[in-house]
Amino acid sequence: MSKLPDFEGLALFAKVAECRSFRAAARELDLSVPTLSRGIARLEKRLGARVFNRTSRQLALTAFGTSLLGRATQLYRDAEEAEALARDQSASPRGTVRLAVPMTFGVRWVAPLLPGLLERYPELSVDLHLSDAVVDVVGDGFDAALRIASLPDSSLAARLLCKVSRFTVAAPAYVKRYGTPKHPRDLDPSHCLAYAFRAGSDAWRFRNGRKEEVVHPMGRLRATNSEALLPVLLAGQAVAALPEFMAAEYLRDGRLLPLLADWQQPGGGLYFVSPTTRNRPAKVEVVANYFTEVLSDPVWRWPSRSKK
Repeated sequence: MSKLPDFEGLALFAKVAECRSFRAAARELDLSVPTLSRGIARLEKRLGARVFNRTSRQLALTAFGTSLLGRATQLYRDAEEAEALARDQSASPRGTVRLAVPMTFGVRWVAPLLPGLLERYPELSVDLHLSDAVVDVVGDGFDAALRIASLPDSSLAARLLCKVSRFTVAAPAYVKRYGTPKHPRDLDPSHCLAYAFRAGSDAWRFRNGRKEEVVHPMGRLRATNSEALLPVLLAGQAVAALPEFMAAEYLRDGRLLPLLADWQQPGGGLYFVSPTTRNRPAKVEVVANYFTEVLSDPVWRWPSRSKK
């Protein structure tokens, strides 16, 4: 015998007792009378006692059935309420969305967008998890995540929001001291700063048509957050590869200069990922749609690459 209680049998029992008729209960539950009868018989066998005395004309609770009815009815009502609440939550954008976002991108570009999201959906809450480490969306219990990657995890449902370019940059002081590199081989690896969570490896891969060059950064600073590279970079002591959403403001005001304009480092994309798109709760769906709306043409585009 299964250790799991016979919830279905108890619910059938409560409904038959409420309707005082197998036929009427079967009609309300959209079941056949034989199916209903088998469910009650299974419950009686499990409990070791009859719950109804029934003849061709009469149906009456036994003393045992009477003693069980209150709890069975409460169980049935609780289940109905739980299902109704679940349907309501899945159909209406309400409740808490657990969202994982990369640290710098989240602070700079996601957090400022949250007032608009919360204003639009007053019954929605966001539990924002900021980390550059790649989280296990399913295993860690997240509803969704924003990821910046070349290829998102294929086991997740992913929606591309926009492309994200990558720039090789240095401060004017660095260029004045060491000159402007014309080729990736001109880069001194000991001056190149590494980002610990870069997908794949620390290697910088450059392309110019069919040509490819690889540089392995060996600078004296390696960080798990690209923001931490900026002070050394701006001080003119190093070269770094920064994503567009970080580099653009410094390129605009001249605090950083783009290097190796003829050579491109592979970019990636900003993805909204979730465990699945099938029967996705409304609260997750509206968050996905909102970020698709506000990030499909982001303000941090660097003009020289915006059309590429």
